[in-house]
Amino acid sequence: MKLLARGHTLEWPRRPLIMGIVNLSVDSFSGDGLANVEAALEKARGLIGDGAEIIDVGAESARTNRAPISEKEEAAQLVRFIERWDGGGLLSVNTWRPAVARAALAAGGHILNDIGALPTDENARICAETGAALLIMHSVGVPKVAHTHVGYDDVMTRLDEFFAEKIALAESAGVPRDALILDPGIDFAKQRADNLRIFRELDRLAHFERPILLPVSRKTVIGDVLGIANPAARDAGTVACIVQGLLRGAAIFRVHNVRAAAQSVRIIGAVETAA
Repeated sequence: MKLLARGHTLEWPRRPLIMGIVNLSVDSFSGDGLANVEAALEKARGLIGDGAEIIDVGAESARTNRAPISEKEEAAQLVRFIERWDGGGLLSVNTWRPAVARAALAAGGHILNDIGALPTDENARICAETGAALLIMHSVGVPKVAHTHVGYDDVMTRLDEFFAEKIALAESAGVPRDALILDPGIDFAKQRADNLRIFRELDRLAHFERPILLPVSRKTVIGDVLGIANPAARDAGTVACIVQGLLRGAAIFRVHNVRAAAQSVRIIGAVETAA
């Protein structure tokens, strides 16, 4: 299995990738947002030093209790960051709005992290035109609207159906299958039981033969299980979810605490390969 991302090729089997989160938004749910581009660049360089191989930068919070900023403002923040980025690694652009995606990828992004569940082929066509990889996340409905009422008779069957449909949509828009990443969308239009089942049965998505990104960091489901209201205090639970994901075939982990995630991955790798 390989991943093509705008002139870069990553091949598996290999150690899972760590995607470090940089929020150019002061209302990040985790409380780590930075409105200042220079501060965000400095943070991203630190994440690379801690072991991140991908930086996922977003300028619009997915929180449903915050009004969206304008497309112009979101795009401007992302472009300022991307044009000044000098820290190496791949840049993932976290947005669902096509106008923003086009501007950010034109500035040099390698991956489009589309949290909008790919309702049309527009973002896929933008990736096809630029050669960027496309990260398809499962969700229901439009972003920034709460979907906490959504339930599934069988969440894994629904993920199977969703990814089959969206992979076909992306390929018909010109995105090679080797440029696709799949994200089951932990906490997005999911109940606690749905999230936990995804962690337990993630390997059921292996038949798509695409890298699975597991966005585990400080998630609400972790807080629910552990009774921890403050997202920043959920890193131990995050590490536990990383270990579970490693055992179930996750290829990329999107996290805030890159150092802890990278060390977890290294330890599990050492255990698995020890003579």
